[in-house]
Amino acid sequence: MVTNIAAYHFTPIARPEAFADEIRERAEQLALRGSVLIAGEGVNLFLAGGAEAIEAFLAPLRADPRFAGLRVKYSRSAQVPFARLKIKVKPEIISFRRPGTTPEDARAPTVAPHVVARWLEQGHDDDGRRVVMLDTRNAQEVAYGTFTGALTLPIDKFTDLPAALEPHRDALKDATVVSFCTGGIRCEKAALWMQAEGMDNVLQLDDGILGYFEQVGGAGYDGACFVFDERVALRPDLTPLVDDAADAA
Repeated sequence: MVTNIAAYHFTPIARPEAFADEIRERAEQLALRGSVLIAGEGVNLFLAGGAEAIEAFLAPLRADPRFAGLRVKYSRSAQVPFARLKIKVKPEIISFRRPGTTPEDARAPTVAPHVVARWLEQGHDDDGRRVVMLDTRNAQEVAYGTFTGALTLPIDKFTDLPAALEPHRDALKDATVVSFCTGGIRCEKAALWMQAEGMDNVLQLDDGILGYFEQVGGAGYDGACFVFDERVALRPDLTPLVDDAADAA
């Protein structure tokens, strides 16, 4: 059985190229496959391999003070869902091109998966305000599944979000808005941007959809969650949707 991990962490990296070389050497030694994006603002990774190899890869990161609090989401698959290992240095670990969206001093306010599940079940937050789940992913990803009744936007890439959200801003003023995405990175940047734009009623779903599946399951969610590898999407029990195609063959 293959162990798959998804993680991101915002922390200043003074020499991204040198850090990328370290990550590449370690991942190659452990025969891991997947993708790692590195920037001056942090790291974003999706990797797969044997369970012991994955933990051996993570151990030095967790021992590095820059990555204190690194949170990793796990899933399992029968095969490695990546063809090769790709390590890239980028201007951002997820391209948004909006200043002030790197959490240098503090993260945007978060809400835990179990709290969101309770709010969705009762139909409002703990102060009686209606809850709007805001999907920050693109239309291709949304097509595989999203939270029931979520506000989805007709975007092809994350940088399209600000313009697509503009027509909805007035309608969201009386709601508690929970931004969400696959693993947390996009909804974190989006929440910071929205707060800077005066939307003080925005929270981010801690650890994204994958964290929600891991901690809560599929309560209030319709379908699967698109992932960026050969599994295509994960069901709420974190099994690959691609199994459906295999069963039908």
